[in-house]
Amino acid sequence: MVLGVEEPPAEADIDRWADAAVTTFLPPTAPDSGEPAGTRRVDGGWAWQGRGVDNVRRRRLVTEALDGYAAGPDATVAATADALDRAASARAVVLVEGISDQMALEELARCQGRDLGAERLVVVPIGGAQAFARELRRFGPGGAGVIVAGLYDAGEEEVVRRAIATAGLGAPVTRHELEELGFFVCVKDLEDELIRAAGAATIEELLASQGDLGSFRTLQKQQVWRGRPFDEQFHRWLRAGARRNLRYARLLVRSLPPDRVPRPLTATLGAIPNHPG
Repeated sequence: MVLGVEEPPAEADIDRWADAAVTTFLPPTAPDSGEPAGTRRVDGGWAWQGRGVDNVRRRRLVTEALDGYAAGPDATVAATADALDRAASARAVVLVEGISDQMALEELARCQGRDLGAERLVVVPIGGAQAFARELRRFGPGGAGVIVAGLYDAGEEEVVRRAIATAGLGAPVTRHELEELGFFVCVKDLEDELIRAAGAATIEELLASQGDLGSFRTLQKQQVWRGRPFDEQFHRWLRAGARRNLRYARLLVRSLPPDRVPRPLTATLGAIPNHPG
């Protein structure tokens, strides 16, 4: 497939090239050819080649991984609106910063055999930590008065602590006190928790199964990322594509045995008793 450019993809273009993946993968090095690994020269342009997953199947895998979740430029607003609509009759809610957090927790619930709908437990992506104050007022003792738990990134801990105090749920000072109230931290964020839990070997197997390993190898060869730690490379790769962190939040949770699922995820769900609504 001719992409009509003379240079291999820049870092910002990696996802576009990956979405154009076709059928085969060249060796990781091409001695004396001068060509970038994972590409082939066609009619004066560089063309990307994927690893063992044809383009049709790869797109089907992407669709399956995102099935049931909002997509597109208004995804965050749509996901929040849908969750809030369901939360109107909820027994309990879990507040999370974004859709990837929602997908990870809901996938974990499925893996645990929990039916969140039957439990009337709704995971609500609120569109960022600054919205914790608003949503805790909505669902806390001054609002709906339902059971509330939450998952947040380490960098937002002070924001969450203030929001909890303002909503009248308590006055937590330490992380332990936050956990006693049902709020758990991801260090540094959800992606880092999942990367540490899965490890490089599991992640590369998963990338290969989804037709994404060639794209990841391209990022690893970028000058700015060459030789960097694997977790930093993969975290950057996840954030380089608009839907990658969403897909892989679900896929990584699904790939982990129960004893390797990050504690913040299991603890957040565990903070709300499992029983029918």
